[in-house]
Amino acid sequence: MTKYSGNSKVDFYFEKAEKWKNELEQLRAVALDCHLVEELKWGCPCYTFENANIVLIHAFKEYCAFLFFKGALMKDPDTILIQQSDNVQAARQVRFTDVKDILAKKEILKKYIFEAAEIEKSGQKVVLKKVSEFEIAKELQHKFDSDPEFKKAFYALTPGRQRAYLLHFSQPKQSKTRESRVEKNIPRILDGKGLND
Repeated sequence: MTKYSGNSKVDFYFEKAEKWKNELEQLRAVALDCHLVEELKWGCPCYTFENANIVLIHAFKEYCAFLFFKGALMKDPDTILIQQSDNVQAARQVRFTDVKDILAKKEILKKYIFEAAEIEKSGQKVVLKKVSEFEIAKELQHKFDSDPEFKKAFYALTPGRQRAYLLHFSQPKQSKTRESRVEKNIPRILDGKGLND
């Protein structure tokens, strides 16, 4: 196996990989071939350019992927970028289940990486939806209507914390589950804490 000039602190990620081992190593080779700096962020190999996050390698049960942090700003002429869910605003993935697919797209991936680096150099930012544009679960709205102090505490949270709660409360399909999530988090919100604090 060819040894690339990666970060030795990241080696363990590739060594411990089981299901996508060869695919992950190929993605690593592509990223390093673009002269990006390899770091470990969020427990995954992250590739940066001038201290800006460009692409992340991550593995899931069904696939492994490159995640472009500002993929929403990329042109995507080969239509390979995937938005993970409606709630993901900036990042886009390129998914793989086979080494041959990575090798076939190697030059395309490099072009995408260079484009992502150019986006960072230009200073472009992804315009994120405002908190006011997110759906408010009816169970949360009911709590706002019945408890003005709670509503005040919620809107005193940072926009990121508000967003996380709004997504968390609106995810379940059943009203009972949404209501339970709201009730469970009332003390945290009143204490000014976010969902993951």
